[in-house]
Formats: sequence, C-alpha cells, structure tokens
Amino acid sequence: MTAQIHVPSLLSRAGAVSALTLAAVGGTLLAPGAASEAQAATSHANTALSVAASKKGSPYKYGSAGPSRFDCSGLTLYSYKKAGKTLPRTAQQQYNKTRHVSASSRQKGDLVFFHSGGRVYHVGIYAGNNKIWHSPKTGSWVKLDKIWSSKVLYGRVR
Repeated sequence: MTAQIHVPSLLSRAGAVSALTLAAVGGTLLAPGAASEAQAATSHANTALSVAASKKGSPYKYGSAGPSRFDCSGLTLYSYKKAGKTLPRTAQQQYNKTRHVSASSRQKGDLVFFHSGGRVYHVGIYAGNNKIWHSPKTGSWVKLDKIWSSKVLYGRVR
C-alpha cells in the first residue's frame, strides 16, 4: 500500500527547505506550469525573434538601440531586452557573453555573429532556413536576409 501525499498542503506546512529535501529524496518536484531551463531559453529566443521581426523596415542608425532606429547590436540588444534578457552593447561583447553553439545545433533566436581577422563585426538573430533578422548598414533598414558568409559563429543567450 502506498501513501498518498497532497503536495500543496505538505509544502505549506513543511516549508521551502523541507520541500527541497523532499525533491532530493523523492525525485523531481515541479510546480504546475513550471518550465524547464531549455523551454525558458526557447521562449526568450522566440520572443526576441518576434520583436526583431516586428521592427522590419526600421532605419539603420549607428549607435542606436531603438525603439525606432537600430544598428546591428542595438537590434539584438533591444529584442532580447524585450524578451527579459540583458545583453552587452557591441556585437563582440554579445558574442563573448553567449553560450557558443555549432551551426548544426543552432536554433531560431540564436545570435549569428559575422567575423573576420579574429573579431566580430556584425550580429543578427537567426530566423531559420539560413536567414537572419538584422540591421545591416547606413542607408538600410531592419530586414530578413540570407546568411551571406561562411565566416559566422552562433551564440545562445542564457
């Protein structure tokens, strides 16, 4: 015969420390609706991707991070900020802060870093199908483009 435990009442009586002990001894304890770390990362990435896409047509402006004009790293910073994540200001700093992933492991919402001579010079948000949302250069605007170079690296925002 197995004992049935009503977890919410047990938690309210036992306290957080005992709940952690219960989880360690009895297995995983998840609250209803709780997302795993991977699901949470995907959620942030999808939100950032949607924010970037919503800025389609916004003009490029060097040094700008929105809400109506963007440079490349300004768009990624703005998009992830709206998704609840903090990124540094420049493309190189953003690359340094992300968890680096291989091209075969890239997912929608990952950052795509263009590099040359050991330095990152451009960043966009991966949209799938070898395309990125980015704000490319003076005279241009936020748009969806194919990845045009093989000299790219991928980073996942944590």
